[in-house]
Amino acid sequence: MSEGGQFGQPVFTARMPRGSSGLKLLLVCAIALAMSVLAFFVFLILMDRTHRADQVTGEISRTVGGPQTFLGPVLAIPYVAPAAAQPNDGSAAQAPNAAPRFERGVWYVFPVDGEAKVATKTTVRRRSLFKVPVYEAVLNFDARFELTDATKSAPAGAQFDWSRAELLVGASDPRGATSDVTLTVGGQRHVLVPAVLQTELGLTYPEDGSARVGPVGGQTLRLFGMPAAGLIGPDNRLQVTGHMEFSGAQRLALLAYGKSTRVTVSGDWDHPSFGGGFLPKGRAVAGHEPDKGMKPVSTGFVANWSMPFVARGVPAQGGGEQLSRLGATDLAVAFVEPANPYQSVSRSLKYAPLFLGLVFLAYFLFEITTGKRVHPAQYVLIGFAQTIFYLLLL
Repeated sequence: MSEGGQFGQPVFTARMPRGSSGLKLLLVCAIALAMSVLAFFVFLILMDRTHRADQVTGEISRTVGGPQTFLGPVLAIPYVAPAAAQPNDGSAAQAPNAAPRFERGVWYVFPVDGEAKVATKTTVRRRSLFKVPVYEAVLNFDARFELTDATKSAPAGAQFDWSRAELLVGASDPRGATSDVTLTVGGQRHVLVPAVLQTELGLTYPEDGSARVGPVGGQTLRLFGMPAAGLIGPDNRLQVTGHMEFSGAQRLALLAYGKSTRVTVSGDWDHPSFGGGFLPKGRAVAGHEPDKGMKPVSTGFVANWSMPFVARGVPAQGGGEQLSRLGATDLAVAFVEPANPYQSVSRSLKYAPLFLGLVFLAYFLFEITTGKRVHPAQYVLIGFAQTIFYLLLL
């Protein structure tokens, strides 16, 4: 209160008390907000580093084949069938003696039983601060074909050319091949080449002309084949074994190529992640309790899949669309890093505002309860220390 106002009346003046707790609390909140902005800039650096890590992973993966998806032996038979009649809407006259139209296609027959065994050996490729696990995989396939009813669901009037039939296998990226792809039929070993039938139908890559079909499970499969003329017929049984050696990175998947399919994948990587369309029936991973019926392993992992025909959900034979439907049946294992440092830093940075606020609140309560004042510059230094911690962690 001060005196000397107009007509001698006292005048009251509102002043913020020196050392006001409310003012100090507002100042502390403003400093905490400023430090959170600095933490956001550290988060931007983290995003840039993570993006670079993804680029390096992609570059290394492309040199060894990348995530690979494999298809076991299937039989492809070319056919010619009358084209489906088109309704006449009256817009164009139809010639009374017009030649009948035909369409060409490839009929795929899957084996009755399929069994695949895959053994992987993993190494870690490094580039600067980044590292990527890559693998060498040895794949062995068995397939048993029953061809008695192989064409029972074919288009009406279809004529099959068994002399041009092919036995096929597939891989998503042939650049990962480390040896010839082979099939053994009747005790005779055959080296496979890019499939012919699919190329004739125009299913090709313009850059190299190799046959493909897809996409299957998000990836396009390159197909390799061998002539099956003289080995098969409409009423034959056929036993086929295959061998492939491929490199890859990040992920390995096999498609359920048989009506009934069994797959075993083993490797020396201690941190596998199982996924795809179906989880393993049994698995054993080093350092973890194995599933019932599985033997424990000291290093690496072993996983078994067993997929009956009813679970596969794809017919035993059909056109090219049936191969694409196999993408939902992939049996996959991913080779993951046990502790991703960028993921750890990202998780910790999400809590940075919380920790900044808790520390500042603790110091503010210390001021209130003890009566000892902490200079705003000290709050700033505390905030800088916490922000630098996240930067050093990165």
